[in-house]
Amino acid sequence: MNARVEPVHRQRLTTLEPSNSSNRSEREHPVLACPRCRFVVGVARGHELRCDNCAFVLRNEGGIWRTLPDIGQYATFMEQYETVRKAEGRGSNNPQYYLALPFQDHSGKLSWQWKIRSSTYRTLESEILPRFERKRGPGLDILDIGAGNGWLSYRLALRRHRPVALDLLVNDFDGLGCVGHYATALSHQLPCYQAAMDHLPFADDQFDLVLFNSSLHYSTNYRRTLSEAMRCIRPDGHILIMDSPVYHRLDSGERMKTATHSQFERQYGFRSDSLGSVGYLTFSMLRELGAELDLVWNLHRPWYGLKWALRPVNAFLRGKREPSKFIIAWARVSRGHAYQSR
Repeated sequence: MNARVEPVHRQRLTTLEPSNSSNRSEREHPVLACPRCRFVVGVARGHELRCDNCAFVLRNEGGIWRTLPDIGQYATFMEQYETVRKAEGRGSNNPQYYLALPFQDHSGKLSWQWKIRSSTYRTLESEILPRFERKRGPGLDILDIGAGNGWLSYRLALRRHRPVALDLLVNDFDGLGCVGHYATALSHQLPCYQAAMDHLPFADDQFDLVLFNSSLHYSTNYRRTLSEAMRCIRPDGHILIMDSPVYHRLDSGERMKTATHSQFERQYGFRSDSLGSVGYLTFSMLRELGAELDLVWNLHRPWYGLKWALRPVNAFLRGKREPSKFIIAWARVSRGHAYQSR
């Protein structure tokens, strides 16, 4: 978790409208910055933007902006992740499958997981989003990191917000390639970016809320990842973490990682650890990150049912390790972000 944070000079854009601006047309697309050197390259329109500082090219292919500075760095992870997701039965040829998420899994293959996701989302929309909406007004600019097939961005758009979907995967069964299924219901295409969460392709101060959607635990360095997200948040905006496994004890998280890697090796022939992700959070980690980054976390515990609530008791009685918890943690970002994590 330790990381060095140093000042960095970057070209800044000074003409951005606030999120409650009446000039909505100028806020249809975010302003992009080079993910390699952070030089501002312009508004995300057209099919290609070139960085005048380092010549890196951001391309819009099939409605998805490709912005990975080094796709080879993530190739093994993406290949293995897609192998696992296909084996789990993700996705469907029926557009209604995607439109029903997270409340129904029409495939019936992962209903237990979508039940958890739906409970998390109900807590988000009933207890947390209204706080942000009262403060900022309708139409929040929201970055959905780990968007996957885009279900959360779709739900946020139905609430009249302006989500941006970001993920590494662009396939058409579980990745950003699925987002087209929502266009008919929304009458517009959701903005999509293939990007790494430590190299976000956005200029500073672009979003009212950056949301880690079951994704922060894939980070290799939480301080670096959160610092990068904070850079893209407007003053007094918010950062939010949901559906990442959380433990009280560090050894519980490590034992979970070991068990998962062993299971994957037996079942798929690989450990699925090519990125070296941290893999979990602990409440101590959250406190330390809050102190380092000046974030005061608000914690919400969605209700997943009695059986889920009794898991710690059952694990204790059987001498098993502590089971993971899923919480929603959010914090207000109150200061400037002229920092670069290394």
